[in-house]
Amino acid sequence: MKKILSRSLFSIVLLLVLLPSLGGCSREESVSVTVTGPGLPTVDKSEAPDPIETELPVISETELPAVNEMEPPAGTITPGLPQPEPPSSSYSWYFQRNNLHQVPFVAESTCRLLEDNNAFYYREISGSQIYLTFDEGYELGYTGQILDILQANDVKAIFFITGHYINSQPELVIRMKQEGHLVGNHTVNHPDLGIADLNTITAEITGLENKFTALTGLPMDKYMRPPMGLYSESSLAATANLGYHTVFWSLAFHDWDPNEQPGADFSYQHVMDNVHPGAVILLHAVSQSNTEALDRIIKDLQAAGYEFSLFP
Repeated sequence: MKKILSRSLFSIVLLLVLLPSLGGCSREESVSVTVTGPGLPTVDKSEAPDPIETELPVISETELPAVNEMEPPAGTITPGLPQPEPPSSSYSWYFQRNNLHQVPFVAESTCRLLEDNNAFYYREISGSQIYLTFDEGYELGYTGQILDILQANDVKAIFFITGHYINSQPELVIRMKQEGHLVGNHTVNHPDLGIADLNTITAEITGLENKFTALTGLPMDKYMRPPMGLYSESSLAATANLGYHTVFWSLAFHDWDPNEQPGADFSYQHVMDNVHPGAVILLHAVSQSNTEALDRIIKDLQAAGYEFSLFP
């Protein structure tokens, strides 16, 4: 058994070493940039990516099943056509990091599913744009500081909010729009959309949209982040049918538990080590570590040649 496992692991590592670019859903070679700014180490282009490091929003690495057990099936759903019944379990968003400042690898079947349903986890670009996003389920007193830092650095971000956040923090939601940020949909009640039926998905997304418009008098920006990164073919199709893009991420870490904060230095270094052109960076606004690191992250990424942008 040990010999079989050893051969299997060697085969997986060899396959990943031979991958030409780790370009995610891109069919072409990943865009790369020379990174010389503070905090960004010189990249050794001969170094292979780590084949086993996986990013999951709700499952610890010790609980991860084999990668092929988590991949969606190859079949996809065309938005606008009748949808199947929701599955009994959801897929959890994951990717494989690399240390080359390139787009993290995602399975080809997952890429096709995203492309067919107006979903993405990074943006294919010709320059060095990156996208800063914050998930907002509840408030611990950091969002005001985050907005101050963004304003001081003239940087725009995308905030994904829930129904609870609109109800409890209307002033902050209004401020987000007044200061030029995008405000996206994170559903009313933060449920697992992957196993939800069509009526539930519709109520969760349009209900949040209606609450936002009632508060601000403005339409909600048509971007939706699935709660907990959980999804299915039917939930992606239903979201697309409602006119939304589903937004996952290509850079994130365990930052959502206020009782298990890694510290500002960790937050800073993780972003600097894993950033890449077109990156969709996920930070949770309940994180003290992220808030304390944010100003340095922004300044040093800009010094390295990156440009913070909004989704089109």
